[in-house]
Amino acid sequence: MAYKAPIDEKELVKLLKDEKTASRAFETLLKTYSEPVYWQIRRMVLNHDDANDIVQNVFIKAWTNLHNFRGDAKLSTWLFKIAVNESINFLNKEKTRSQISGGGEDDSSFLKNLEADSFFDGDALQAELQLAISKLPEKQRLVFNMRYYDEMKYEDMSEVLGTSVGALKASYHHAVKKLTEMLLA
Repeated sequence: MAYKAPIDEKELVKLLKDEKTASRAFETLLKTYSEPVYWQIRRMVLNHDDANDIVQNVFIKAWTNLHNFRGDAKLSTWLFKIAVNESINFLNKEKTRSQISGGGEDDSSFLKNLEADSFFDGDALQAELQLAISKLPEKQRLVFNMRYYDEMKYEDMSEVLGTSVGALKASYHHAVKKLTEMLLA
């Protein structure tokens, strides 16, 4: 479902930048955006606890950098961009840690970890889809998740990811093609 802010973001930004109302406005920001930010992150990192940690990092980063928010983009877009960057940083650290430890998750351990997650409520087909998505290159995985699960418009993705609409459409097309091949193999 495409994300639509339930609040007046411009008004919220004004309240966030006013010392007298900043704390209460930040509570509103948390209540409004915690869940959509969580799910954006969760589709990238898959693990509930890791996603929660990253959500905390996103909102800490947002709070400490509010003075840098110029309002060129929507507040929600800015938060999603922070979430994407924090998720990518986390995944890169995990990949490095895994390579150093000599590990590397094979398909069966990935599926076991996914199915053991109490927050995963999918069936075997959903688990296979998640496994296939996890094998996509990072950019394609990100674009696929934003388009397929969030139903985000390419124009909004372009703002979040800093990539042209044409490149995003191509990434999505390639991701769908690869997923189809993996799932039918």
